[in-house]
Amino acid sequence: MSLAHSFGLLFKPDREWKAIRKDSESTLRLYFGHVLILALIPALAGFIGTTQVGWKIGDGQVTRLSVQSGLSLSILFYAAMLAGIFILGKFIDFFSATYGVSEHSPRGVTMAAYTATPIFLIGVIAVYPNIWVNMLAGLVAIAYAVFLLYEGLPILMKIPEDRGFMFATAVLTVGLVMFVALLAISVVIWSVGVGPVYIA
Repeated sequence: MSLAHSFGLLFKPDREWKAIRKDSESTLRLYFGHVLILALIPALAGFIGTTQVGWKIGDGQVTRLSVQSGLSLSILFYAAMLAGIFILGKFIDFFSATYGVSEHSPRGVTMAAYTATPIFLIGVIAVYPNIWVNMLAGLVAIAYAVFLLYEGLPILMKIPEDRGFMFATAVLTVGLVMFVALLAISVVIWSVGVGPVYIA
């Protein structure tokens, strides 16, 4: 049911969040049925786009990454997405008691995984690595993911909307901090020789 939920969230989010709540998937099942599959979309699209299609700035020549460089960066990106969903989910579980979530079954990873669905799906645009197209598509996906977070958190956690709004804001803040930390880690990794290798 995981992938069915993913597409349901795009068209009828309220109804789909309620259906997700009833499912009570285990973290392992959620990862195998949803996260591992959908996280492949941006990773594979990015690999194809940067190694086969390439990009150019202005009227310059087309630039590509070497296959080995593109593969290693795509694998790191894929691993970062998987880890990021899990860590953000654990933060959501940690915050649950603060915001009055009465149920004991942890739902943080479920919340994080399904909220990231638009970002995973729009990742297909990375096949065409144009900075403006990718940036615009990314902003649309992030905006919808934020909407899903604010819409779904009170439903999934069964808390009042006002508390859900504060909870979702705290989760969004953690997500932004994690994104900045990921950028910093990327710089460190590149500095030890795992950075991109360009070919003409």
